[in-house]
Amino acid sequence: MTDFRDSPIHDALKPLEWLIGKWKGEGKGTCPISGPFEYTDEIEFFHVGQPMLQFSLYSINKKTSRPHHRELGFLKIKPGTNEIAWIAAHNNAISEIQEGTVEGQSIELESNDIRRKIFFDGCKMIKVKRSFKREGDTLHQIFNMETDAGPLTEHLNTTYHKV
Repeated sequence: MTDFRDSPIHDALKPLEWLIGKWKGEGKGTCPISGPFEYTDEIEFFHVGQPMLQFSLYSINKKTSRPHHRELGFLKIKPGTNEIAWIAAHNNAISEIQEGTVEGQSIELESNDIRRKIFFDGCKMIKVKRSFKREGDTLHQIFNMETDAGPLTEHLNTTYHKV
């Protein structure tokens, strides 16, 4: 299969160009069911010449050293605006769409739609908010989640460094 990552960046992606690349980091989280946890994380943003970024996110549980969470998807931008959409599929059978804006090197997103398989045995996500902020070669992500087990609270806090 042809790798289109060398394609010229689409003009619409200029406001998101600061995300492109591979980022590795560590984070802390809490879940209403399982309690607090720590993880390592790797997220990569790349483009193939279209007005969207593709991303892959992989988390490893620090306590067990085993894969914890995976997310694959797209970060789309409405050409000529700062309006963006995060479209993701998770390995725990959740799919979501978040919408928001990019301002400088900062992103704010909020859920528009969350779907999950009917035989999912965890708590049900009702609402999420996600933010990214870049400072130099450091990228911060905060992920807030509301579930049927608790109100909107910080679920994940990750600090990445550009690889």
